[in-house]
Amino acid sequence: MKKRRILCGWLPVFLLLLACRESPYRTGTTGSIGTGGKDRMVEVDDSLLLKGVALPAESGTERSMREMGLVDVREADFSLRVRLVYATVENFTGKVLYTDLRKAFLLPEMAERLKGAHRRLKQIRPDLRITVYDAARPMHVQQELWDRVKGTPEYIFVGNPAQGGGLHNYGAAVDVTLSGLDGQELDMGSAYDCFGEEARTDHEEVLLAAGKITRSAYRNRKLLRQVMTESGFSSLPGEWWHFNGLSRKEALATLKSIP
Repeated sequence: MKKRRILCGWLPVFLLLLACRESPYRTGTTGSIGTGGKDRMVEVDDSLLLKGVALPAESGTERSMREMGLVDVREADFSLRVRLVYATVENFTGKVLYTDLRKAFLLPEMAERLKGAHRRLKQIRPDLRITVYDAARPMHVQQELWDRVKGTPEYIFVGNPAQGGGLHNYGAAVDVTLSGLDGQELDMGSAYDCFGEEARTDHEEVLLAAGKITRSAYRNRKLLRQVMTESGFSSLPGEWWHFNGLSRKEALATLKSIP
């Protein structure tokens, strides 16, 4: 985000205009997947982070995450873009799963790593920034995801809550992509939540040679992995967007899951 210079004489007027806004959220519409309908897209307006302007009240889920010691990633780096896909219908279930979650929370150490990855990205490509698709995920949402895939070949992509779920359920994993400063997301070769081979990271050269991903998608994935792994995350072979901050074994042994 470009820094804006505000003359002192205009600051009271500027803050008054902010206070008179209908809502502290920006809203728009996005096409839905699998439903043929429309869904509201919600993003926190960066201008609310100006000193003296209160952020929207947090939901019960957001307060619970904060009480567990998790932090809002945009408090670590407000230039991160957050677009929680499970707060929309643009996910493989075709329904809104995050009914009262609009902020991306992570363990403090993970939020700092993400901040470091974003800083590194800006050094390499000042015209890009990281967009967060998903971060800490309540276990009851994990159960909904599991119920959708159990008994199908896709079950391998979703952690079973009965066995501790996945690292998202502990605030130790994050799903991300790259976007331009205008918010336009880059070509990554597949959609988020894609269960097909084009989402895999372990044989991208083969996918490229077969024409299943483009050269630009190949480069974009490599750049995303570079900045994330240099900052302490590890990638998964089946999902280009997913990055873990520690092992599942360590999470189960040392962390408490989000209800």
